Amino acid sequence: MVKKFTLKKEERLKRRKIIEQLFSEGRAVAAFPIRVQYKLVDQLLTVPLQAGFSVSSRNFKKAVDRNRIKRLMREAYRLQKAPLEQALQTKQQQLALFLIYTGKELPEFTVVKEKVEVVLKKLLQTVTAM
Repeated sequence: MVKKFTLKKEERLKRRKIIEQLFSEGRAVAAFPIRVQYKLVDQLLTVPLQAGFSVSSRNFKKAVDRNRIKRLMREAYRLQKAPLEQALQTKQQQLALFLIYTGKELPEFTVVKEKVEVVLKKLLQTVTAM
């Protein structure tokens, strides 16, 4: 079976209610310059894992720069989300997470990919421990 590395519309975190819960009740994991806010959700999602992406407009005034960083984070996440997704499916849990870029300079893809990998491994450890 060929594994498809996709990020479909259903896998994007869009619900305002869930995002508000995420930031008020959720926990955080960080590996500079990426911080992840996450929360286990009770049967509100259609897929086991939903993610949102954000870059501060305070640090990056130009929308072009913010969009590029979000694009890099989405790509790095898309390529590395499979182990976390499988762990959630086996435990029959649902996770909502929000990746936030906290750095002040434009990153390269290799840096973003490494940091997203570190953060997702930390999340995988916490999910398997629950």
